[in-house]
Amino acid sequence: MKKKLPGLLLISLLSLSFNASADKAILAGGCFWCMEADFEKLTGVTSVVSGFTGGILQNPTYSGNHTSHYEAVEISYDPTKVSYKKLLDYYWQHIDPFDAKGQFCDKGPSYLSAIFVASEQERQIAEQSKLQITKEFPNNKVVTPILNTSVFYPIKGKESYHQDYYKSNPIRYKAYRWNCGRDKRLKAIWGEKQAATDHVEKTANYSKPTQAELKQKLTPLQYKVTQKSGTEPSFKNEYWDNKQAGIYVDIVSGEPLFSSSDKFKSGTGWPSFTKPLAPQNVLEKEDRGFFGVRTEVVSNKASSHLGHVFNDGPKPTGLRYCINSASLRFIPKQDLEKEGFGEYKKLFKD
Repeated sequence: MKKKLPGLLLISLLSLSFNASADKAILAGGCFWCMEADFEKLTGVTSVVSGFTGGILQNPTYSGNHTSHYEAVEISYDPTKVSYKKLLDYYWQHIDPFDAKGQFCDKGPSYLSAIFVASEQERQIAEQSKLQITKEFPNNKVVTPILNTSVFYPIKGKESYHQDYYKSNPIRYKAYRWNCGRDKRLKAIWGEKQAATDHVEKTANYSKPTQAELKQKLTPLQYKVTQKSGTEPSFKNEYWDNKQAGIYVDIVSGEPLFSSSDKFKSGTGWPSFTKPLAPQNVLEKEDRGFFGVRTEVVSNKASSHLGHVFNDGPKPTGLRYCINSASLRFIPKQDLEKEGFGEYKKLFKD
């Protein structure tokens, strides 16, 4: 007679099976050249491979037959630097989720958008992510499906030139992307923020000073909040009522975190935002403390404690990022260029 596994052991084994695929994601968003180029800019992504998935035909090829397959990318990522949820946040801002015929100038089944999930955990995250986009655009139908992961076929052999095409053929790639109207359409859907977050993260040199340097650089309160997960007094902090236009960066590393255009008066006495300026710079962690289970937010590069995120914010996101002023440094819009954040000037119009 076979012994049954204890409940806790069974749960642990199931958890391990989910985590085994947590460092890869398969996403379709039209031309895989563009998907590859976009995702390789994202901090935490280690590699992006172009290929086909979702169809029945084995070993599909680009120049031959890939009927019923999606053009897709397989993304390898470091989950300690970028979560699956953040990958999806980034994904939405780089596709047209309302196009039921393809993506941008490319039409047909192989160019449709889709999220491929490898576990029930990923499915739940994907469904919540899709629901959030639906709430943000109540007058549009989000047509991007959530599908079970199937075999992914990388482009290889004689057609391997499709891998990193934007690097090996930069002029042709830029001409294709421009003529296809991809960036113009993305800007029309997502606004200037999508363009701003797209190009700065890989090149910026954000780093965390040593503890000795931090103790010299930070005030005692800033050190307590960012390094010891402390909390400053409400209504008695620097930015809770700041109404100036500009961006907020990590006091420790300088990573761009939030924008004044997403700031709102929550009545809590702390700076509150509906969403991050650069989603890949704001990571979420489970916080089990005196106040029960909450979602802590920390900066990506420096792991600075920022605050917590709650589901009681205003539209369009329904989120409230409740952040300590002591974790932030404010850069007014007129100083963005000289501070090295000129990419964000376009967010603020006089």
